[in-house]
Amino acid sequence: MLITPVKTRIFKTSEPLGEFIISYLPKVEDKSIIVITSKIVALSQGRRVALNNPKDKTKWIKQESEQYIRTRWCYLTLKDGHWCANAGIDESNAEGGGFILWPKDCYGTAKQLRLSLLKHYRLKNLGILITDSRIFPLRAGVTGVALSYAGFRGLRNYIGKKDLFGRKLKMTKTNVADSLASAAVLAMGEAAETCPLALVTDAMVEFNAHTNSRELRIRFEDDLYRPLFQQIPIRRKKK
Repeated sequence: MLITPVKTRIFKTSEPLGEFIISYLPKVEDKSIIVITSKIVALSQGRRVALNNPKDKTKWIKQESEQYIRTRWCYLTLKDGHWCANAGIDESNAEGGGFILWPKDCYGTAKQLRLSLLKHYRLKNLGILITDSRIFPLRAGVTGVALSYAGFRGLRNYIGKKDLFGRKLKMTKTNVADSLASAAVLAMGEAAETCPLALVTDAMVEFNAHTNSRELRIRFEDDLYRPLFQQIPIRRKKK
């Protein structure tokens, strides 16, 4: 697998995302995956908010999240099936100040972008992967995460297959989408690299035309960390 980060100019708010991608990726081979950082997806949707008062950010965090817990450093929030900091709201790399929200309808955006780029590049198979960063419990630093994807299966199922010694696997599944996102974000960088795009070739993925937007989600009742969250008072967004 080869990951090639793509250095670009600064993306402008409300700029057409498809045209931007094509300008920096004039040629894409079949069975490639185009990786796009969530920030430019959000900016293309006009999801940049001016910060007029420090309290505005807290208001937006609560408004954007489904559940939230106040911590020492930030709010730990549930947003679109992810536990993340501050509902994904970020002030870094926000030109002119303010902050950038998470994109809306990430899976719908990935799907539509894939269809338009398939037509433009005249390909049979193409993957789209929209990424952001996240933290893990008890681990320092951030890694990449897939906010959404289209054109390939995000989960590889090993249940029922045998290990080296003939024992059948009962629970093992590989999170393909997040693994790709983590590798791509490492190559794209987190600060001033100006690489909001990357091209992945020769990836070990199964391409398909229909993406299940819920294949990576598990029920709260089945989550490994459920006992921890049950002991913490969680505030739910008011409807």
